[in-house]
Amino acid sequence: MDSAPPSPAPSTAIAFRDLPDTDLDRALDLVYLAFHETPEDEKRKHHHDLLRGCERVGAYDGRTLVGLLAAFHFTMSVPGGELPCPSVTFVSVAPTHRRRGVLSGMIAELFERCGASDRPLAALWASEDAIYGRFGFGPATYNNTVEVKSERPLDLRIAPSEGPLRLVDPTAAPELLAAYYDRTRAARAGRIDRTEAWWREEWMATEDEDDDDLSPPRVVVLGAADDPGRVTGYAIYRTKGREDAPGLVRLDELEADTPQAEAALWRYLASIDLTGLIQAWGRPLDDPLLLFAGDRDQVRVTGQYPGLRVRLVDVRAALLARSWAAPADLVLEVRDPQLPGNEGRFRLTVTGAGGAAYEPTDAPADLTLDVRELGSAYLGGAPLVSFVRAGVVTEHTPGAAAALDAALATALLPHTVDAF
Repeated sequence: MDSAPPSPAPSTAIAFRDLPDTDLDRALDLVYLAFHETPEDEKRKHHHDLLRGCERVGAYDGRTLVGLLAAFHFTMSVPGGELPCPSVTFVSVAPTHRRRGVLSGMIAELFERCGASDRPLAALWASEDAIYGRFGFGPATYNNTVEVKSERPLDLRIAPSEGPLRLVDPTAAPELLAAYYDRTRAARAGRIDRTEAWWREEWMATEDEDDDDLSPPRVVVLGAADDPGRVTGYAIYRTKGREDAPGLVRLDELEADTPQAEAALWRYLASIDLTGLIQAWGRPLDDPLLLFAGDRDQVRVTGQYPGLRVRLVDVRAALLARSWAAPADLVLEVRDPQLPGNEGRFRLTVTGAGGAAYEPTDAPADLTLDVRELGSAYLGGAPLVSFVRAGVVTEHTPGAAAALDAALATALLPHTVDAF
């Protein structure tokens, strides 16, 4: 189990309350202080607009703002449905108030709000995993970084779809892509609902936040051979010329209905004139490209990293809200120092029809685990048998972890590229 020391209790001098719109500029000053940034006016305005639309917790030492935690009002796909999921961002603590329980107090305030409003999940992308693991957030999705050498045609083992390809103006893309994304979002757990503003400001921004040399976004859409107007896949990418090598294609997102449609989009990206390398930073671990590529020297996984971290704020409500892939009858002993209401022994019963019950019991535990590991496994992408092998989950009944993994399994691994 996690042996990190607990965070100190919040100082009684610090109050945690809603951060009003009148304090947004103060909040951004604190964010930039904490993250060592000096953004230009346009980026600051963008952050101001994002923060205005968030739920906000401010930590105040008297009248001085010393901490900020914000959360987007996202809905996230989970196996069999979706749930409201406050998604944590802009977390900042003044350097004068470190180790005084500011972060602990803000997270406790968020959890209390979640409990009062029937929101059983919270999520974040962590810059420091060691911090948020202590608060019960577990990595629930993983991303591959993939490179494709494209100085020669992409070698494929399957025939790409022959549907027509067309480039779409980024200003018109959100409406077209949103319909496709909304139709297919439930296929993978971990995906947020994207508003029109999110599409335009996060995906179609003219300038890339991390690399000024990249082009504006390019959007290519694949149609169906028998119905060219029907979208069967799309890719969002940017390009960049390089002095010492052929140009770069940076792939931000690629979605398609079938492997053949995916192959058509990859073939297109690999054939863009004056380029010789595709870099894709956020591909799912079960990306079909890795199997239908004919030459794995041409297609390489260059890195892997955790993405979305999930926190089960109300374990029972979260478990009962998702679908299940196999029957199970297990007693779980759950540990949760931050939210004692989740702690104890509970019998999880999943019927053959996919219904579930989760009730307190005095029966001996089959598995003992921290809420952090349960959050990691919740979306179906982190096998508990691996945690057992690592010694952070205790299996009292042989085969219990495998049985729970079978019940939690999903057809596609959870995945998202919406970082926040």
